[in-house]
Parts: sequence; C-alpha cells; structure tokens
Amino acid sequence: MAQLQLKKPIIFFDLETTGVEPSKDRIVELAFVKINPNGQRDTYEKRINPGMPIPAEASAIHGIFDEDVAKAPLFKQIASELYDWMKGCDLGGYNSSKFDLPLLAEEFLRVGIQVDFTERSMVDVQQIFFKMESRTLSAAYQFYCQKELTNAHSAAADINATIDILEAQLDKYAGALENDIKALHHFTNTDVFLDYGRRIILKDNIPYFNFGKHKGKKVEEVFTVEQQYYDWMMQSDFSLHTKQKITEILNVMKLKKLQSK
Repeated sequence: MAQLQLKKPIIFFDLETTGVEPSKDRIVELAFVKINPNGQRDTYEKRINPGMPIPAEASAIHGIFDEDVAKAPLFKQIASELYDWMKGCDLGGYNSSKFDLPLLAEEFLRVGIQVDFTERSMVDVQQIFFKMESRTLSAAYQFYCQKELTNAHSAAADINATIDILEAQLDKYAGALENDIKALHHFTNTDVFLDYGRRIILKDNIPYFNFGKHKGKKVEEVFTVEQQYYDWMMQSDFSLHTKQKITEILNVMKLKKLQSK
C-alpha cells in the first residue's frame, strides 16, 4: 500500500459531537493521528465533556452518553495543549472540510484561541472518494481496503480507516492522484471559502455570499447598500468564524473610506 510522501507532518482527525451545527454543537470525542515524514505516527485521543446534554439521536449514532463524559475534561481544559500539538501540521479527514474543521475551529474560537488553518493543506478523503466512486465511509473502507469497518462512529476507528482509505486510493489512482499533500489539497478543495462555515466563497480572491438572498453577490457591494445585513448576521446564529471574517471585510471597507477622504 502506498505510503504518504510528506514534507511536513499531517494530522488526520475525526470528531464525534452533540450534533451537526458548528455554531451550537460541541465535541464529545476526538481522535487525531499525526503522521510524520519518517512514517512515525503519534495519536491524541480524548473524550470531552460538552457542557451540555448529548441528544439521544446523537448518542444513537456514536454510542456516547452523558454518563460516559461526565468526568471528562471540558474542551477549554485541553484546547491549548491540542492547539500546540497541531502546530506546523497539514490536516486531513473524511468530510472534514464541511464538518470536522468548521466545528473544531468554532470550539477553539469559543475559548479565545484565534485559529487560522488557511495556510495549511487540507486533504478531505471523502472528496477523493466522491469524485472517483461516490460512497459512504464504511463502503469506502470495503471498496478500497476489502475490510469491514467495525466500531463505525468511534472517532478512533473512523479516522484510522480514513488513513487506510487514502493510502489505498493513492495505489488505485496512481496515474491520476499525485502523492503530495498540497496536490491532494487542491484536488479535494475545488472551491475556496473565506470562512469554515462556507458562507463566504472566494472568486478571484474576492468574497461573495454563498447563501441566502444575496448568494452570488459581492460581500462589499451588499454591505455598501445594505449594512443592516451585516448587523443581522452578527445577531443571528452564524458561526463565530463567519462573524469574524465579515467583520474583517467591513473594517477594511471603513478603512478604505477613511483613506479616500
């Protein structure tokens, strides 16, 4: 099976959570596997007390209940340690660009750690699978590795299966996929988003709204004629990272206005 060719470490990670909304849901379990350029693997696994009841529908998926995390640390108690452990690493996962990364970023921002993963390559193994075959994680594991995924929806089982799948994909698509993290980043990230919530998309490095009544319009143009839309977003249930980015855009607009006087 192909081994990842790395210029720097990459961390593959998976989260089990209370739900699927980054702005309000919390982590209950995380599993991180750091692969170093020499092939050595380091792991960071923890259950997390989300500080809120775990909904029954979430527990039915991952099998983690309130009593299982009652004595576990809160995210804020491990955040600095985890952030330091992640420094200097590219990132990877399964459906991580749309789910795990936005939710992880939101958890960091809630405790005052200003994260910015935009300069790191992000390899979403699901996107390779979808572009080549279109299946679920369990089906991907069976298809590429000829193995049954046991303990599905355990963070550790899911993320180790994800790494196995990527290595098998590099074998299967050797002529189409380059064994290089930055190349895989570009292959799995067709669109470029300004925020982890994917509300603002970049086209030719210009931010456009990617949702709602102003979808497809330039953010600056909307804020110029309808600044109350910014106020509405800041008061609504958008992620902290989205609010941070639209505030940066508005501040740049104000600065340009002052400089033009």
